[in-house]
Amino acid sequence: MHSELAAMFGLSGRVALVTGGASNLGHDAAEVLASAGCDVIVTSRSMERAKSAASQIARTYGVQTLPLALDHTDSAQVQDVVTRAARWHGHLDILVNNAGNGPSSGMGLFDRRPEDVAAMIAGNLTGPLSCCREAAQVMVEQGNGKIINIASIAGMIGRDRRMYERHGMAGQPLDYGAAKGGVIAMTRDLAAMLSPKGIYVNAISPGGFARKQSPSGFVAEYADRTPLGHMGRDGIDLKGAVVFLASAASDYVTGHNLVVDGGFSIWR
Repeated sequence: MHSELAAMFGLSGRVALVTGGASNLGHDAAEVLASAGCDVIVTSRSMERAKSAASQIARTYGVQTLPLALDHTDSAQVQDVVTRAARWHGHLDILVNNAGNGPSSGMGLFDRRPEDVAAMIAGNLTGPLSCCREAAQVMVEQGNGKIINIASIAGMIGRDRRMYERHGMAGQPLDYGAAKGGVIAMTRDLAAMLSPKGIYVNAISPGGFARKQSPSGFVAEYADRTPLGHMGRDGIDLKGAVVFLASAASDYVTGHNLVVDGGFSIWR
């Protein structure tokens, strides 16, 4: 690799905190940052899962890792984890704000319980906002930092739920899209607030990613509606976007929502 490219994308000496970094897209983010030389803090609600993921990343990429348990809907836990992350090496350079969760029962508009809506908003908007607040305090003191919020195309477009119904799937509840739309709006306004202080704030909006539990018929129909012809692939399709927004390669990019959906959201 030419030295110019290595300088643009290399992250040696940096420290990243990846919430929900033990599985799926969060794990992909932690892996690619480690592959670029970054030391990584991996959080999960389960300490055992955090330890397992952190150990695997350290072995594979030869970087330092720190596993921490975190329920990001608990603001006191968020404050404690960010404090520990910043003290680990004396700085915190990158936050990948990936963790999100919420109850999946009663997915329809009319049978969704108010407490489930509140939990979904807490897991996918209020919790991420808390993570931004705590990490930003550290980064403002440093005078630099990069925040990457994981949003979703669900926050940008309406879904044709008939596709889900044809394959016996409930689909995503309305409040999930509302929360992810909030993450996109939060990203823009936070960038406006923090960019003058040297903090970059961007979002990534993934489309659908194929998982083992996804019915094959649904995967095929979703792929047919996607210009690039397939659903997202774990371990592959999110990594480039993460390392771009975390590195010097994106040093003139802030307040941006990078859509990683194979073109799904543009094709009608």
